[in-house]
Amino acid sequence: MKKISLINAISLFLVVLVVSASIVQCKKEGDIIKNLDRSFKGTADSTLYASFYESNTVSTADNPVDVNDVIKFRGVQTVLHEYCGTSNCHGGPIAPRFDSYSDVMKYVAAGNPEGSKLWEYLTTNDFNKAMPPVNSNHEMTITDKSIIYNWIKNGAKERPDLNDFRPAAVALIATGCGSANCHNQATATGGWARAGLLGTLTTADTSQYIYINPSTGAITNYCQLSNATILNTVWTSYKDSVKKFYSDTVAFASFRPWKKFSTPRSALSTRGPLNTYDDIIMDILYPKSIRSSSSVLYTDPVSLKTYYVSGNYLNATSSMVTRCDSTLLLANPYTGVYATAHQGDMAYGDGGLKPNEVALIKAWYFADPNVPTVWKYGNANAGIFKYRKTGKIIKQ
Repeated sequence: MKKISLINAISLFLVVLVVSASIVQCKKEGDIIKNLDRSFKGTADSTLYASFYESNTVSTADNPVDVNDVIKFRGVQTVLHEYCGTSNCHGGPIAPRFDSYSDVMKYVAAGNPEGSKLWEYLTTNDFNKAMPPVNSNHEMTITDKSIIYNWIKNGAKERPDLNDFRPAAVALIATGCGSANCHNQATATGGWARAGLLGTLTTADTSQYIYINPSTGAITNYCQLSNATILNTVWTSYKDSVKKFYSDTVAFASFRPWKKFSTPRSALSTRGPLNTYDDIIMDILYPKSIRSSSSVLYTDPVSLKTYYVSGNYLNATSSMVTRCDSTLLLANPYTGVYATAHQGDMAYGDGGLKPNEVALIKAWYFADPNVPTVWKYGNANAGIFKYRKTGKIIKQ
């Protein structure tokens, strides 16, 4: 009996020792936590696309789904699974499992990261609450925290909508296509400046941008209007004249834009700027192809001034979507005749957009109410976009 008691006493001592060590570890005391700071160093960023699921299929997808139909970015579910869903934690014996949207939403206050338990656990310096555990050696990155923060801030929706698509899509277009040698305000107006269309300017008002083609080595020298005040005035006036003219081409004939992007009116061939949301919407409403041409499209019968601008903004053979998405063919909204070949150069020739980015832009395009129905589905829902592979026409 005494021998058994001694064994029990030793066992009890060992249990107490282990429990004591565990308590110390649970309190996260020691050198491991002295310099740890889990506070969030980022901010709300609406241009960061953040959704719950990693993959979301656009509403206009082909059947079967084509390459540019899936918006696939790292999502909240994936982040939580990697950091918290391990076999010895919330993917195993510890509740909750965070497997489903409904599970996660029990710890989220939509629109309020700071008021969400999930966010508290991920950023707290209370080491008894911290998730994942401090001793897991798996600290969540700022990028992954940003995904969760922005998802909650933007409403913590199960599926993304226009508010998620638009900022991210506009940022993709503006940064990917609005570079100095591409769809850029300073370059477009700089071409006008060099052609003498902007009156007297000093050398300080413009600058030179030299572009070296990485494939061919060809060198192009672009003139840019660097005076911000003049640039804003000129480009705003141009956009206003375009909008005024196309609102009623008869009543506002005198507003027909004389300035244009291509030769012979400018010294260099430049592209329609896409630096802002307003630039992008204008390019959708009135494509560059109808407001610039290499040949005279109209001659004023009185002044005999020549113009290189079409009067019918629907008589176009180019669109924002088909310049991004090579899986689609465009029908001229005015004639209804489909193109026989894809465009897609803005994605592959210019910006180098990835399929998931093209899908994001397409999702925004068809969700945005500022994009007119005629530029989504054609006149009377006849359709103006169809998939090259299947022939499926996108309709409302």
